[in-house]
Amino acid sequence: MSTTTVAIIGAGFCGATLAMHLLRRPPVRPMRVLLINRSGAMARGVAYGTRALSHLLNVPAGRMSALAGDDDDFYRYARGRDPRVARGSFVARRIYGDYLEARLTEAIEQAGAGVEFRSVVGSAVRIAAVDGGARGAITMDDGMSIVADRVVLSSGNEMRRDPFIAESQRKFYDSGAYVRDPWRPGALRGIAPDAPVLLVGSGLTMMDVVLDLRARAHAAPIHVVSRHGLLPLAHREMDAPPYYDDRLASRMLARADVRHYVRAVRGAVRDAIRRGGDWRDVIGSLRAATPALWRQLPSDERRRFLRHVRPYWDAHRHRCAPEPAARLQAEFARGGVVVIAGRVTGYSEHPNGVAVAVRRRGAAVSERLEVGAVVNCTGPAPDFSARAGSLLGNLYADGLIVPDAIGMGFEIADDGAVLDRDGSPSAWLRYVGPLLQARDWEATAVPELRQYVKWLADTLLAPRSERALI
Repeated sequence: MSTTTVAIIGAGFCGATLAMHLLRRPPVRPMRVLLINRSGAMARGVAYGTRALSHLLNVPAGRMSALAGDDDDFYRYARGRDPRVARGSFVARRIYGDYLEARLTEAIEQAGAGVEFRSVVGSAVRIAAVDGGARGAITMDDGMSIVADRVVLSSGNEMRRDPFIAESQRKFYDSGAYVRDPWRPGALRGIAPDAPVLLVGSGLTMMDVVLDLRARAHAAPIHVVSRHGLLPLAHREMDAPPYYDDRLASRMLARADVRHYVRAVRGAVRDAIRRGGDWRDVIGSLRAATPALWRQLPSDERRRFLRHVRPYWDAHRHRCAPEPAARLQAEFARGGVVVIAGRVTGYSEHPNGVAVAVRRRGAAVSERLEVGAVVNCTGPAPDFSARAGSLLGNLYADGLIVPDAIGMGFEIADDGAVLDRDGSPSAWLRYVGPLLQARDWEATAVPELRQYVKWLADTLLAPRSERALI
């Protein structure tokens, strides 16, 4: 019987856990699993590659199991390292990276007969259909070619888009005073401890950068600018018993209208508070229904949500751990960090730094900020057309992926197959990862991603009579 090759590109959470699932279960036929990553650090990715102990998970330990169906797996691992860890604890992200690496290593060592694993270090730069469109050929950055029966893309968080600015000002984004990707190793090392800094974006990335700068003995003022000036809200200190309004999702699904959604959520929050509940539980109760709520919205309503509601949704839905929230509040209290609701309108570099023009929300004119560096904290954002030469840029140029209607990702069928520019699903190319947000919205956190990964693994391992992929 011939061996089926499954190549997984990206060894972050989704790539590593998909490999775990494939290795843990007996295959229908002999299988080779290739895990391709540009660095030798497997199971880390952008989120868990940090070594800073100040960078905490934004989800309690009791809800961070990588394995669907074993909800306490990470909690047991974390308690094994520190008996003080509770289900409601927020532990360091580096520990979660250690956990993923340990579980992947176990899966490799315990893989049964008929399953082979190989780690491939390097960057995939192009994929093309071969054998009449039945398989994919991956070209690596060193020229090596890998032919696979099934190729799974599991990347997405590494993409960055420069903050919007007039075309005449975009040349600044090539400056050494600009940090496009704060997660690039050593990205913040060039910022002098006494140099004021501007962070563009006020979400979770901003919080990490503030803590990282302070850990590096940076003592100068930090300015933060974003359109609404909204900050991530904090989780509760303890896992309180939740109050769920089970009728909320049904009421919202009755009309595919963003205003209707907002009114329904606000009403449910008021009701929950009257009952002694917490607004966090109302937001949490929508997680399972979010894909259906998002999918039923037409494109114009999705754009309305992104423009007017998303900043508020992100602040309430993507919360931070209590400890970094308290540290940031202390920075606000002493004036170390100042948040501005507004936008950057211009940059002027000079020998002593950068003069940044910032227009506050509602103001007619811009004001001037003098800083030593500008850091992009707007978070991941796909822009395939601007990534010429990268894997996703080449897939876009070759017509193997097509951006979704509102530019959040690319088109993906219900079974995970990637759609090409003609709208046809690929026979061999699949995707799992945060860009599923374009299709289902709720697809960026571990509790959801682990379900997507398990579903794809089940599909890959199903017998051919059940439309198997391998």
